[in-house]
Amino acid sequence: MSRPFLIQLAHESINEVFQARNLIDKDALLKQYPPLQESVVMTLKIIVDDEVRGYYEDIATKPLIDNIINGAKIAAFEDTNSEPLTLSEYLEAEIELSLQTPEGVISHRA
Repeated sequence: MSRPFLIQLAHESINEVFQARNLIDKDALLKQYPPLQESVVMTLKIIVDDEVRGYYEDIATKPLIDNIINGAKIAAFEDTNSEPLTLSEYLEAEIELSLQTPEGVISHRA
């Protein structure tokens, strides 16, 4: 099953850390998806075995693309309420992303 695009972006961001290389072409994504430049309130949760293992929230201070890329890494490795995510946990992890848009809250988990 394919993941929604923004959740896939969050997964790829975490994968960059495990692979120790850049996998995301931010400039290309911004050209293809200009709304990624907008700022929206968002929350990102990393869930392993139905438990939150990482959390990040932003109140629309940065572009969405930066929030997803950096927020996923912060949730995975810097959340002070959890130990850093291990590779085996990452392989089983789901990401829940909620965006507060003018049309209402959009939330996906995959």
